[in-house]
Amino acid sequence: MKVKALKRTSGASVERECPTDLRRQSRNLNPTFHPMQRAREYTRAVTAAKMERMFAKPLIGNLGNGHRDSVTCTATSKRALLPLVSGSADGCVCLWDLATRKCLTELPAHSRNVTGVSFAHGGQAFYSCSDDGLLHRWTLHPNDEKEDGLPSHSPVATWRCGGSFKSMDQSWTDPNRFATASDEAVQIWSPERSNPLQTHGDLFGSEDTVTTVRWHPVEGHLLAHCSADRGIGLHDIRANQALKKTVLRMRCNDLQWNPMEPMNFAVANEDYQCYLFDMRKLDIPIKIYKGHTSA
Repeated sequence: MKVKALKRTSGASVERECPTDLRRQSRNLNPTFHPMQRAREYTRAVTAAKMERMFAKPLIGNLGNGHRDSVTCTATSKRALLPLVSGSADGCVCLWDLATRKCLTELPAHSRNVTGVSFAHGGQAFYSCSDDGLLHRWTLHPNDEKEDGLPSHSPVATWRCGGSFKSMDQSWTDPNRFATASDEAVQIWSPERSNPLQTHGDLFGSEDTVTTVRWHPVEGHLLAHCSADRGIGLHDIRANQALKKTVLRMRCNDLQWNPMEPMNFAVANEDYQCYLFDMRKLDIPIKIYKGHTSA
């Protein structure tokens, strides 16, 4: 019987200088041995593109050099996308140009936290309300002068309530109506009167503060509100009474109507979720949107 021993040269691919080195791998570049090469390269390219989109920065730009405190509310006109109005916790209201992302004017509007801003129906004026119990009407263009002769803004009209304003919204259909949410009441106002047209004080037997109020985009007589007792309610200003109410497990922070499907509205809740409701049936939400990491 003959025994032959294998002898490897010094340039063999299996040899390593030290045990931690990787072994050399030979590769045959003949395309006939790689029939799936194009498919593998395509899959790698698609995966790389997806990863690039996943790790891309979603921030397009920021509106800097404006507020010195936290922003509490924003609003744009229902007739145009420019300009943008924002209110902060230090009582200042800023006018922004979205094209240049610059602050046009900073108004010392209130002495306390600005809780709501909303444009008037024509888009040439806007409202601001605050915890100090004052609601101001402003114009986009300067209507006053300072002591040094420079143009400035001053409120065109001012309304006052007994408590503090928590939210406000301009009617989509009637230019002479806007709604406010205050302590224990939802009120309907007119720019031509100093007293509210209607006051909805009996909120289904609850005396908690109303935190958010929104007009229906199509039915101009319907209002929706969120209250501190974890409730969501509907109002009919024609009958001057509350219609329906549902109570969730935790308090809602905001409410917005769906402009494409006006019978639906969404609420943001403290339990890190968003709920989509049908105003015709408030018992069960249509959809629940999850994924947020905070309220």
